Amino acid sequence: MSPSQNALKNAHAILADAQEKIDKLQRIKPYLIDLSLRENPVGARIGQILTEKLSILPKLREFGFRNILLGTLDYSMPDEPEVDDDFMIYLRNHQIDMSGCFAFTDIGIAKADGTFTPSPSQLKLKAYGVPNTLHEIYLSEAGMAGQYDFETLRLSLSASIKWLNINIYGDNGNKPRILINIVDGCDAFIENPDRVCSILSLLAEQPVEGISIEDDRGTYMPFQIGAFIAIARSFLPEPLKILVHIHAGGGFENASVIEALLNGADGAWGGLPKRAAIIGHASLGELIANLVRVGNPYMQDYRLDQLLPLATKLQILDEDESVPDDLPIMGNNAYRLPLSFFRQQPGRFMDLTPEAIGGEYRYRICPVVSDAGVIAGRLAEVTGHPPEVFSDEVLQQMIRLMRRDLRAGKQIVYDKPRHLLELFARASVI
Repeated sequence: MSPSQNALKNAHAILADAQEKIDKLQRIKPYLIDLSLRENPVGARIGQILTEKLSILPKLREFGFRNILLGTLDYSMPDEPEVDDDFMIYLRNHQIDMSGCFAFTDIGIAKADGTFTPSPSQLKLKAYGVPNTLHEIYLSEAGMAGQYDFETLRLSLSASIKWLNINIYGDNGNKPRILINIVDGCDAFIENPDRVCSILSLLAEQPVEGISIEDDRGTYMPFQIGAFIAIARSFLPEPLKILVHIHAGGGFENASVIEALLNGADGAWGGLPKRAAIIGHASLGELIANLVRVGNPYMQDYRLDQLLPLATKLQILDEDESVPDDLPIMGNNAYRLPLSFFRQQPGRFMDLTPEAIGGEYRYRICPVVSDAGVIAGRLAEVTGHPPEVFSDEVLQQMIRLMRRDLRAGKQIVYDKPRHLLELFARASVI
């Protein structure tokens, strides 16, 4: 076989491997826990008040989420209630269905003599009647410092899980769903992988739903996240669940979630909008959109026609300001075309049209690149006339004038209606 034939054979093998990954993403039915009631307000300028939380919850259910986190039962200052406490108390007192709902809790502490003291968050979980929990632990030296040493953690983790199973009334009278969230899981894998693996071995024998691993600063590369998840899966066979939560520190958060899914993760938790504790996270809105992109049929379980407007509305509520224009998928410019060639087409593999997630194409004038189709579209938006009424001759002249203006040192924002109409008028008389 010639070198070129070998290269061609290798090329087909590489493409086949990529297709296997696409096939896996198409088949997965992701386990998602929505945190729009907690994750998004944490890093927001304003946050949410009780009445807003009460109005958001039914919208999340209507969208299609079956697992929803109601809030965090604060660990550092448990004697000072938060809006999250008021929210859960209200749901309990008004007998509002909390099926599928979770709250964050931390572990209690067990002593060598066999005594166990549940944490205030565990007691609140019971008192508020929340049926499920993301139960948090730390495994790095910095994370454990001031809380517990490793042996106390091992002892307390088992005791906490036992306490929850005895004291928490789960969905429909079943046992609670307990997901152990390793807050500093990525740090711990790098610092002391043997320690992490010993905890994974312990959890494999516990009556829990599974685990969650965070990259809480968003600093680990996707291939590292994939490696951590692959290791975790080797210790936690199905049906135990593995979820991830990835922040946007390094800008590769969505790639990290995809890598996690390809390496054995079952899903993720996060808010529907992009806003998160720091500068953003791999949101469920983005994950759902990207799984729609690869043709995952299970995404039809969600009200995709509401994805873009709902996620945008929630972020505006938390921030009291608009979503950043250049945010991928959710931002104002994500579907404002500067050039017709960039239009994503329905039916073309890996394209995601705005209509697929409840949006629509709009147009943005960029003088260096915008073509006649984009200019006609923007004129239609500004004037209310259909784009067909604008002649190609005038549109081409508008392109020429923008180029001439730039060469003459004139920098004009033609995207603004006033400047666009002035340009149109100049082109129409030449």
